[in-house]
Amino acid sequence: MEFKSSVVLYIDDDPQPVGEFPCPVSFELDTRRLTDGEHVLKVVGKDYLGKEGIRLIPFNVRNGPAIAVEGIRKDETVEGVLPLMINAYSKGNQKVFLVHGSETPRSIPWWIVAGIILFAAWTVFFVITSLSVKL
Repeated sequence: MEFKSSVVLYIDDDPQPVGEFPCPVSFELDTRRLTDGEHVLKVVGKDYLGKEGIRLIPFNVRNGPAIAVEGIRKDETVEGVLPLMINAYSKGNQKVFLVHGSETPRSIPWWIVAGIILFAAWTVFFVITSLSVKL
């Protein structure tokens, strides 16, 4: 009689297991065959007496390009014409870095514009008050 435990791995509700392995196991899950979105890894452990334990591990797959949207947020109430900036970019093949499309352009935050205006106003004030001082 063998006194080893084993594990059976399932993805989502698929009745066909990904694999059955004796414990301990090192396993590489290839997510490239899964669709993007939410999935569940179901691990069924069996001891040498036949008792089972189950663990569900939810995870997200994103093998496709990342999508960045600026101009609207989740559950935001909007009206009228809405300017949007949308970009989809991918990691590529990890051997070649693609410059074009690898970064998402963003508009300048309002606080940077306000800081530049305040700095320019202070500079003008400083120059005017410095020129009016008589030695």
